[in-house]
Amino acid sequence: MQIHGLDPSRFLETYWQKKPLLLRGAFPAFASPLEPDDLAGLACEEGVSARLILEQGGAYPWQLLHGPFDESVFAELPETHWSLLVQEVDRYAPDVAALLDAFRFIPAWRLDDVMVSYAPAGGSVGAHIDQYDVFLLQGYGRRRWQIETAPKAEELLVPELDVRLLQDFAPDAEWVLEPGDMLYLPPRVAHHGVALDDCMTYSIGFRAPSHAEIVLGFMQHAADALDPRAWYGDPDLRVQPHHGEISPAALERVAEVLQRLVAEPGAVGRWFGGYATESRRGMDTEPLDAPYTAAELQRALEAGLLLAPSPLARMAFARLPGGVSVFTNGRELALPEDLADFAALVTARRTLAAAEARPWYGRPEAMQTLTHLVNEGAFEALAPEEG
Repeated sequence: MQIHGLDPSRFLETYWQKKPLLLRGAFPAFASPLEPDDLAGLACEEGVSARLILEQGGAYPWQLLHGPFDESVFAELPETHWSLLVQEVDRYAPDVAALLDAFRFIPAWRLDDVMVSYAPAGGSVGAHIDQYDVFLLQGYGRRRWQIETAPKAEELLVPELDVRLLQDFAPDAEWVLEPGDMLYLPPRVAHHGVALDDCMTYSIGFRAPSHAEIVLGFMQHAADALDPRAWYGDPDLRVQPHHGEISPAALERVAEVLQRLVAEPGAVGRWFGGYATESRRGMDTEPLDAPYTAAELQRALEAGLLLAPSPLARMAFARLPGGVSVFTNGRELALPEDLADFAALVTARRTLAAAEARPWYGRPEAMQTLTHLVNEGAFEALAPEEG
């Protein structure tokens, strides 16, 4: 699957994190994989992250309700001015997950999820900004989008609302999107979408951790790994002229402690591989009740078994000093550096058959890793007719 009219290299050079882009007919003759009733049904399921935003008709303006919802809630909604939003729909609907194949030119670890929203005519979530890159694919009906082309440095919000509604939205561009049209927005570009009729939008969002998240996450990881017996020491302490001074030598010792954390070979890569692939919203893979051995898996593959990446598995690999590591839902599997091509294969989110696995049968580390991934649920074992 490809995005019509988009050259990936040119897009990344010219638009990615730089400026918005409207793509008419990005998915020609697009047919929404879901109907509104499908989305409402998902919003009623336990464990699914869903929200209802009632601009009008709620207990107060812009009321925010969290799922799971009872079916009766939908029967009581007003005719207009509300929106239903469901997160991680790609985890539940294979046809929605298939859309992600068109975005393979962006690293997999950057993907957050596919959120799907439904609104009747007049429905909206208000003018707002996001901190991440998003592709807004029109799936059903029409939606009018207004944007401020330049990213907003400040986010002035209407006070005392359940939702983050911009106080100072001044659009300078406007389009009506129909099924198959798509709008790309970099972080912090203010936007406001209003349904012109019954309307579904697929929001493909790409994660961008804040610097604070990166620093706090790594420092906590590093602190957990430190030897608890290691303390600040100054055996070369000398009498200093000023009792109240923190000496340059003391500051240098403290700086060395911090610098060693990031200077250790592979330390940042190992932490970030886990951080970038950790499971979201508590959604992890389930281990098999009857695990395979490597030999059993090889025989099953030769008999026609297919291995499909689980929609719950977040996978990536990184080349690190002395080897390559595969990360799945925050967990690391270390491999020799000459298995980088194998690491790329198992993290590519492609269905694997014997033809793809066969070149690695002679490498025990590779087959043990693949077997572990299958047994942990990162791959789903499918009979040939299921694939």
